[in-house]
Amino acid sequence: MCGICGEIRFDGTPPDVAAVARMTDAMVTRGPDSAGAYAQQSVAFGHRRLCIIDLSARGGQPMVDSELRLSLVFNGCIYNYKELRAELHQAGYRFFSTADSEVVLKSFHRWGADCVHRFKGMFAFAVHEIDSGVVTFARDRLGIKPLYFTERPGRLRFASTLQALLRGGDVDTTIDRVALHHYLSFAAAVPAPHTVFEGVRKLPPATIRVVQPDGAATERQYWEPRFEPAPERTSWTPEQWQQALMDSLRTAVSRRMVADVPVGVLLSGGIDSSLLVALLAEQGQRGLATFSIGFDSAGGESGNEYFYSDLVARTFGTDHQQIHIDPSRLPAALPKTVEAMSEPMLSHDCVAFYLLSEEVSKSVKVVQSGQGADEILGGYHWYPPLVGVAREQSAEAYAKVYFDRTHDDIAALLDPAYCLDRDVSSEFVVRHHSAPGADTSVDAALRLDTTVMLVEDPVKRVDTMTMAWGLEARVPFLDHEFVELAATCPPDLKLAGDGKGVLKDASRGLLPSEVIDRTKGYFPVPGIRHLEGGVLDLVQDALRSRSARERGLFRPEALDAMFATPNDIRTARGVNTLWQVGLLEMWLQAMERL
Repeated sequence: MCGICGEIRFDGTPPDVAAVARMTDAMVTRGPDSAGAYAQQSVAFGHRRLCIIDLSARGGQPMVDSELRLSLVFNGCIYNYKELRAELHQAGYRFFSTADSEVVLKSFHRWGADCVHRFKGMFAFAVHEIDSGVVTFARDRLGIKPLYFTERPGRLRFASTLQALLRGGDVDTTIDRVALHHYLSFAAAVPAPHTVFEGVRKLPPATIRVVQPDGAATERQYWEPRFEPAPERTSWTPEQWQQALMDSLRTAVSRRMVADVPVGVLLSGGIDSSLLVALLAEQGQRGLATFSIGFDSAGGESGNEYFYSDLVARTFGTDHQQIHIDPSRLPAALPKTVEAMSEPMLSHDCVAFYLLSEEVSKSVKVVQSGQGADEILGGYHWYPPLVGVAREQSAEAYAKVYFDRTHDDIAALLDPAYCLDRDVSSEFVVRHHSAPGADTSVDAALRLDTTVMLVEDPVKRVDTMTMAWGLEARVPFLDHEFVELAATCPPDLKLAGDGKGVLKDASRGLLPSEVIDRTKGYFPVPGIRHLEGGVLDLVQDALRSRSARERGLFRPEALDAMFATPNDIRTARGVNTLWQVGLLEMWLQAMERL
């Protein structure tokens, strides 16, 4: 797990190695163990390393193979790298390290950009073909690892974080009004390639981008799951689905133990993370390090789920750490959490992940986490209302149960200068829902959430907050083979039992019934869901600042109404509107300070 960056010149001038060095330095938390640089012809790469596989200097990056005439910067982990290495070795390739990054480099030489089809893992990488000058970028199927770009005449820069690009300088930070619309409507998820800044774009998941020496570029999507019945599985019984999904998850969990350092688990106490612990115990893991976090109650909400996480820890004999966060830490942690965000992330549990990662990183370098099961297996409340809805009406029905606000609501909130004359968020959902490859309205919603919302919200949140402390998070539910299988599972099996029914039934005999049959939970951070005290002061101060007034994003009358009743004005999904607009302004100001 690392931070990668670089610059490509198209105008005949050498790359700005000083700018690449600044970008590299901006990602020290993603790779606290070492740094590396490379410059040749029109290309310069930078790399920050977190040592997980091959802890020696031989696994360092940028990795250059002078024999193959390739250079590489790579972020992520290829879980099947040993199998690929053996195949490449048999084909005559010689290795100078035991790192998975070298397997990526030699796989690219052997199979070209189509090597991504052979990778089981999470990744973002850039390969420079030294002789031709071509640079190829690729991102993993589920977008677990990020990759941002900024372009100016004559050059392209890329980095694992938006902050690194800003640190490099000369970035157009004009507000992207399409991204702003998505942020305020589509549950703060901004689909690729957009970001809040006009001058920064991100490579979509499952995408290969090839850049020629003259700057000409092509992109192609190399993977998309189909959410429709598979002919060979149409006769399966519920029990067969349970067995198949659990066997696939067993494989996914086992794959993600590949490391030359210990691997722990973030244990929330919900069924998803608890199941990871159970499967690891089943596979013989003893003394597994597990971690849970909790806060004081506030606003009538409980701040922890210790009962369930403790129960799982006792059941499987893990080495469990219960991390309790005093409310006094929230005001100090919030600005640092926001500064760590490559894009504004609305979910209040970002702070929980940030603080949890800070503590966990003192014990381990790698953890498994349970993100993704709800999107893939129908665990959210907005899926059941779509049952029986005609496919041609699915987009409208989805928007009614999922969007934070309508297009008109956004216009009433934003200053007219930032408003669009069309509902781009609804148009985006219509395009996705109307595309082939989803059998029912529920399938269409699951596909959209798996390939877009999941990428732009929980997955991004976990990667960002763990990497803020040099901690690698691995997500077994996002194993692409598990996703492909689950996508073909009948929706009624997923939605049974108030959501994730097929997973719950498959878990019986593995987990305590109290964990399986509990009400769905989340990372509770009451001090942010219910704004008060120091956190409320931070939000209001940001929105009342000179910077906010000069930017003028929001209508003054809308802000005045929120200031008068900080916790009463909420979106259609119950999100605190003051928190949503305040977070965006806090993030913009944090980016201005870079």
